[in-house]
Amino acid sequence: MQSKPTTICIDTAGVEALCQSCGVCCSTFRISFYWAETTAAEGGYVPVEMTEQMNLYRACMKGTSQTNPKCSALTGTLGESVSCSIYENRPSPCREYEVFMPDGSLNPRCNQARAKHGLPPLDVRFVPAV
Repeated sequence: MQSKPTTICIDTAGVEALCQSCGVCCSTFRISFYWAETTAAEGGYVPVEMTEQMNLYRACMKGTSQTNPKCSALTGTLGESVSCSIYENRPSPCREYEVFMPDGSLNPRCNQARAKHGLPPLDVRFVPAV
């Protein structure tokens, strides 16, 4: 009889470590956003050379609109050690992606993306540091 994996509770520092050992979100989803977030617009911060224009109003990170997406800003090895080469200048979808749901459970899209890349599911829960 197989037992259920132990739920691991992590705090904010743990979330960062978790993401830096995964990276599947950057290799699963199209990262699209309003074009004015790019440096092609005054006040834009996402390097335009790392983006593709989708239409008059939308851009996406290069590599993420492919059949097998991989963001051009992602460095490292999925499931081991990754980082974002433009982390401070990443677009809004990356800033807004929630790894954990309001109840502290893992966003189900994380494990869906991990499965797509052949990585085992995570059983983690976010618990804010007191």
